[in-house]
Amino acid sequence: MKIIGTGRAHPSKVVTNAMLEQFLDTNDEWIVSRTGMKERRVISSEKLEDMAADAARKAIEDAGLKPDDIDYIICSNVVNEYITPGLSCIIQGAIGAKCACVDVNAACSGFIYALDMADDRIRAGKAKHILVVAAEEPTRMVDWTDRSLCVLFGDGAGAVVVSYGEGMIASRLTTQSKTDCLYYVRKLEPTPYITKPEYGAPMYMNGREVFKTAVLSSSRDIKRLLDKAGLQPSDIKYYILHQANMRIIEAIANWLKLDMSYFPHNVDRCGNTSSASIPLLLDELAREGKLKKGDKILMSAFGAGFTTGACIFEWTK
Repeated sequence: MKIIGTGRAHPSKVVTNAMLEQFLDTNDEWIVSRTGMKERRVISSEKLEDMAADAARKAIEDAGLKPDDIDYIICSNVVNEYITPGLSCIIQGAIGAKCACVDVNAACSGFIYALDMADDRIRAGKAKHILVVAAEEPTRMVDWTDRSLCVLFGDGAGAVVVSYGEGMIASRLTTQSKTDCLYYVRKLEPTPYITKPEYGAPMYMNGREVFKTAVLSSSRDIKRLLDKAGLQPSDIKYYILHQANMRIIEAIANWLKLDMSYFPHNVDRCGNTSSASIPLLLDELAREGKLKKGDKILMSAFGAGFTTGACIFEWTK
């Protein structure tokens, strides 16, 4: 497959570190030194499904298509106000598409998992134009009195349209059942028959363990993909990594022995937007004219599960 269109949507509310100081025992220096984040976009009056549809429309327009041309939709999403129907169904109706759709939850790796699914479907000849959307509101999963977690996250939606072409060079997906270091549990509705203990709580994250696992997993995936494609680290124009934490990005750059010019980022302005972070950054680079035909791009993400996903593709627009 190849990517033929990109789009993104951000909430209007910008929350700076100084604003967090008003109700948290924290400060700008503490947050920046540990995360690299200076501000984040947070949902206030918007609905996630509206942002997702906005990003989708922009990607379809950028691809030179109409919603009727889309014959499959895959949406990566961890949590939103709808348990059912899937967010992809809501997006389909909002943009006026008439195709089958499905949701995927691979946590922060979800966008790359969705791309891999789209590539398989196109290779099988089951679709011509696929819309892949990643829409996330992780700010609704955390305890906003917990300074170690709530400062990390932002909300947003990113989308791409893919079609048949020689864009995807290699991909790799992995999952290691390691649920204790990062999870979010919601209590379900009661029944007259439930006797087991149940609970719900805000997101839990063992930051040190996640940092270590993320750096090791992403570095491993990058090395194996480069070897598989017969490429050197410097052959890649940009490494578009999951925007979880600036320290993680710097650690991976250091492991590859590359300077930070290879690693574009928006985590300082957007926070950790879960699976939406990579398509948000991809659209930003594309619309700023920083992606040229023939550029090789490597995307790598990691998330709760513990899931990882990575791929190398050539920019063909």
